[in-house]
Amino acid sequence: MNKEPFAAAHPFLICIDSDGCAFDTMEIKHKECFCPAAIEHFHLQPVSRYARDAWDFVNLYSCFRGIHRLLALLKALDLLACRREVQERGFVPPALPALRRYVQEGRPLSNDGLQAYLEEHPQAEDIRTTLEWSVDVNERIGRMVHGIPPFPHVRESLQAARRHADIVIVSATQQLALSREWGEHGLLELVSGVMGQESGSKKQIIAALKGRYGPGRVLMIGDAPGDRDAAHENGALFYPIRPDHEAHSWAEFEDALQAFLEQRYAGEPEQSRIRAFEKLLPCSPAWESACQEREDERRDPS
Repeated sequence: MNKEPFAAAHPFLICIDSDGCAFDTMEIKHKECFCPAAIEHFHLQPVSRYARDAWDFVNLYSCFRGIHRLLALLKALDLLACRREVQERGFVPPALPALRRYVQEGRPLSNDGLQAYLEEHPQAEDIRTTLEWSVDVNERIGRMVHGIPPFPHVRESLQAARRHADIVIVSATQQLALSREWGEHGLLELVSGVMGQESGSKKQIIAALKGRYGPGRVLMIGDAPGDRDAAHENGALFYPIRPDHEAHSWAEFEDALQAFLEQRYAGEPEQSRIRAFEKLLPCSPAWESACQEREDERRDPS
């Protein structure tokens, strides 16, 4: 069922992220798929405990939550390299210089992009390893992640919102996977459109949709700072789903929805929720011991 094309039927638009926002899939994907695969492919077994700490911090419990997997990999390795316990063990995480150059050059952050680069630069072994890791992650997710229901109050929130607003799934996940997951739980019929990674970044998707609606009539619901940025860079409003407080966030959405429809949500109502959201996502881990010189050296692939 392709839900991407749709005609605006209401004066308001609500964009909603999927992983970690509507569905409790972030923890299982990162703790059971992404991180175990990274430990295996990048040979982090001697410091697996600390690798898990770094991976979970970056992807679940920090201001980096929701960043692309390739950027998250580099950030987690940087944090791992600077951790005192890792240094005391004499372990040096892989620097991945080719991947760092790849990212700095603004190349596509996708498996297809990595594959194309590898065909041109077959000697780039860390690109090869990264691609193998990323493919393995997708396979693990396909085997592991299923049967996970939406967070409490999501269904009721969508049912209430769809009477007054068009609802579009806006996610970095593949569209087929989104349709399958939302359809599995009977939620697909509650939305107007499904726009995954094939449709562009979240910022690009909102930009393409917002012209159908007036000022102050577009709202993004998300669980990551990137969702906030994608909304605000398009002049849209943001409703945060707070990590570890997802059910409460959805239970409180009824009041925010009414304020949005009455165009009272902009200003302090939105900002107070964003402050509570940002407070949960620090940018530095508790264990970080100042190692800026070494991190700067690792970031410079030259």
